[in-house]
Amino acid sequence: MAYEFGGKTIETDANGFLKNTEDWSEDLAKHIAQLEGIELTDKHWDLINFLRDEYFNDGGSQPNTRGICKGMSDKWGTKVSQKDVYDLFPKDPSKQGGRVAGLPESRRKGGY
Repeated sequence: MAYEFGGKTIETDANGFLKNTEDWSEDLAKHIAQLEGIELTDKHWDLINFLRDEYFNDGGSQPNTRGICKGMSDKWGTKVSQKDVYDLFPKDPSKQGGRVAGLPESRRKGGY
């Protein structure tokens, strides 16, 4: 699988996760989100930036849904539930959010 974007072919694995994280850009994230039927809001970007920060600045960490809820609660200053983050990324905030964020596919089991 690959994304055709900006006159280039961006290589992905079979599940649509980028093979090279350096191929990611905000415009590519918008393109991937559009293909997934998601219109990115500021809250989506907060979650995307959280996932990217965790991955690149915390030794490749890829938080599960519980970790995402905690991170977004801290960011937004309110208690964030699983429903809140699934409303943003209905196919799993850690998986679908990670795909839009240009991260490799998480190999961890379970979502909570």
